[in-house]
Order: sequence, then structure tokens, then C-alpha cells
Amino acid sequence: MTDVFGKRYGEVLLVHMGETGPQATVYNTYPLNDCPAELWSQLDAQAIAAEHSAAAALLNGPRYWLMSHIEKAGGTETERRTFGGIEMLRQATVELSSMNPAPYSVNQVDRRAAFLYDAGTPVFELTDPDGRRWVMQTFSQTVDPQLHLDDLAGLATRLTLPAGWSYRARTLERPLRIDTTAQKASVLQDDLANSYSLSS
Repeated sequence: MTDVFGKRYGEVLLVHMGETGPQATVYNTYPLNDCPAELWSQLDAQAIAAEHSAAAALLNGPRYWLMSHIEKAGGTETERRTFGGIEMLRQATVELSSMNPAPYSVNQVDRRAAFLYDAGTPVFELTDPDGRRWVMQTFSQTVDPQLHLDDLAGLATRLTLPAGWSYRARTLERPLRIDTTAQKASVLQDDLANSYSLSS
């Protein structure tokens, strides 16, 4: 199983208005390419939306995986599209809480995947007021282009956490599996656009 920890990727989300609100189809560069900077920087969200008859297109990246492995049925056999010369695979559907979801608001993601974190790997967690743990699945350079893996342990001083929320970094003593192969994943972002999955 391929180790994806630290691997770079980018996403294009094509947003359409559904019966229950905005819904985005997610196209991801992984594992086809590493979201080449020279091509990614040239992407035009408005032009992409117009080309694909979408209400909006969201550019999500570059981002970096923080889990060790991803289990997903279908592999690279899913639908492919090319945006600005960057080939991507259709990977998920997201029910957006709004057209521009606020930090720490939960979105439901139909990704049919399991994320595995090996023992000994660092994890970065939010805990909400109900005691639920949210594990960072990817960190983002969309808000801070200089954000790197080494910065994540000290992120608590940079985040504007809602009342009752906390952030910590730790090293896993045993493997962690977040399995959303048969149910939708609950996902949120912090105010630096790093993404977290509900773990428990």
C-alpha cells in the first residue's frame, strides 16, 4: 500500500445548486500528478466554472496528505477531467454548508474511502466542545503559501479557535483508521484551510 504522507496534490471543486443546497463534485490530482505549480498558478476559477456549466469552481490547493495510506475502491478507474493541462480524477461529492463555508463548519463528504494513520506518525487534532476529535487529514498552502509540515505542531498559537475548541499535536502509539467507506465523512477546515475528519 502506497505511503501518501506528505504527498502534494490539488483539487478543483465544481459547484452546482442541488435541492438541498450547494453540492460540489471534487476532482483531485492524486495519484496522477503532484499539482504542478506552474500549471496550478494559471488556473482561472471563473473560466473553469463557465466551461463546465457550474455555479462556481473552487480551487483547493496545493495541499499535502497527512495520513499514511488511503483505501478507496475504484482506484484510477473513475472519471477523469483535465483543468488547465492538469489531469484529475473524480474522487468525492461534498454537500457544502454554504457557497463559502466558514471555518469550523461541518460539511458532509461522500468519498467512500478509509484513511489509515500508522503508529509512530504525527497527528494534529482539534477537540470540539462536545469532546469529539477531528484529525487533520491535509494541510493547505492556500491561505499561507509558506505553511509547512514542521509548522503544524505549533499551530495552536495561530488558529482562531471557537470557544471551547482546542488543538494539539501528538504521536500515535497505535494505528488509527478513519473509515468512511460506507457512510459520509464529516469534514471541516480551520481558518488556515487545513482539513480535518471526524475521528470520534
